[in-house]
Amino acid sequence: MVSVQALTPQPFRRKEAVGKALDSATRVIDLLNEGARLLATQRPGEALTPLREALLLAPDNVSVAINLGGAYIMQRKYRQAAPILERAAELEPDNAMVWLNLAAAYLGRLELSTRATQDQAIAAFEKAAQIDPNLHNVHYNLGLIYRDRGEMARACAHFQRAVEIAPHDRDASHWLQLLQQGVSTEPTPTGND
Repeated sequence: MVSVQALTPQPFRRKEAVGKALDSATRVIDLLNEGARLLATQRPGEALTPLREALLLAPDNVSVAINLGGAYIMQRKYRQAAPILERAAELEPDNAMVWLNLAAAYLGRLELSTRATQDQAIAAFEKAAQIDPNLHNVHYNLGLIYRDRGEMARACAHFQRAVEIAPHDRDASHWLQLLQQGVSTEPTPTGND
């Protein structure tokens, strides 16, 4: 004997599925907001729990990925941030914040970065700048990398652009002034990542 299942619509199951999807979406938003609030109060370790749960519920949510990647970066867990942000870059290749955070993950701590990690960071920072040319942090960080490499003309150009975008940026202004005065700014020796 063959068992046959009817393919008639089942409105109660559909409503239940829609209700569960809405509950899940609401839960993701609540978790994302909780994680963002914790990040804003400089508590990245605490932010990991809600943001990880949110990413499990919504693995293609780029906002969750940006915040989770940011939480790892704030804790100097760069290698954990990179794959999450790389996936986000695949999902939204025109999102400047994804590229900015990905660049930070690739670079890690400048004083410990290698030429290879700097190259990865430069490529990601340049992609962010291509999408949004007015992100002063992009130019500031590129200035730091080029200063570290001893490429003072390039460093100066990026610090100049950072100051043009954000005249209040005292760090960029400081580096720009030092470079323009020709003050010796020994590049930081690069080490292993």
